[in-house]
Amino acid sequence: MKLLRTPNERFDNLPDYPFKPNYLDIDGIRIHYVDEGQKNAEVVLLMHGEPSWSFLYRHMIPILTQVGYRTVAPDLVGFGRSDKPTEKSDHTYHKHVEWITKLVNLLDLKKITLFCQDWGSLIGLRVAIENEERFERIVLSNGGLPTGEQKLSKAFLEWQHFSRTTDKFYVGRIIQGATVKKLSRKVIKAYEAPFPDDSFKAGARIMPSLVPTTKNDPEHQANKKAWEKYFKWDKPFLTAFSDSDPITRGGDRYWQENVPGARGQNHTTIKDAGHFVQEDKGPELANLIVEFIKKNP
Repeated sequence: MKLLRTPNERFDNLPDYPFKPNYLDIDGIRIHYVDEGQKNAEVVLLMHGEPSWSFLYRHMIPILTQVGYRTVAPDLVGFGRSDKPTEKSDHTYHKHVEWITKLVNLLDLKKITLFCQDWGSLIGLRVAIENEERFERIVLSNGGLPTGEQKLSKAFLEWQHFSRTTDKFYVGRIIQGATVKKLSRKVIKAYEAPFPDDSFKAGARIMPSLVPTTKNDPEHQANKKAWEKYFKWDKPFLTAFSDSDPITRGGDRYWQENVPGARGQNHTTIKDAGHFVQEDKGPELANLIVEFIKKNP
């Protein structure tokens, strides 16, 4: 596997992102993660999606740490400050689950509240259900755990086609196109920072095509097994989808109706927020997580 590493100077002077970088070597790949707060505190694990990175959580991390939680936000392999395999074939759903599982185990994270969105949910929900003893609560936003049997939205299928065929894959513009608020040039540039040129974007381009869309998908059975466990998951489970995301709209109801731990929770629709709800409403989301933890000690 050939790896690229984004030069450190690409990450200089990022707006509202003062966090010290941390790294783990996993399977010969350097994986970056933000790790803020007291190491012996309860953990909030923030899982980003595609094509974003931990920069997405810059307005949430300070709120979570200030109230006493250890906040960990890894960059997926191929994203952010993590190493970037150059071939699309280097990326599989299974590998991404394994990489994050190993990170959680190497850091020995326990008493975890998972917050996940987009591909962070496809990966994070698998890691959580396959390592239940480490996780206490889950907050799901604008994401899910498809097995290949569900009907996917027209918006997602169009995005999948675009990612496969476009010559111009401008990450900053993609993030802007999936948020409600107008992003500054500095913020758009920060989302572009991990990718000096297109050779760094193999993961960003291929991830939409790794979402299971048929029962022949290699992760169909693993996700079916995960769902069987979620049908019995009685730990606290909260949905916080946004009101302006055509890709995942309505996906929260199935979780609310079928996960025992979701019953009686204060499920929320975040108003005036797009797919990247963390960018549109980060502080609101962070405070919602804090309230959820406190109500479910």
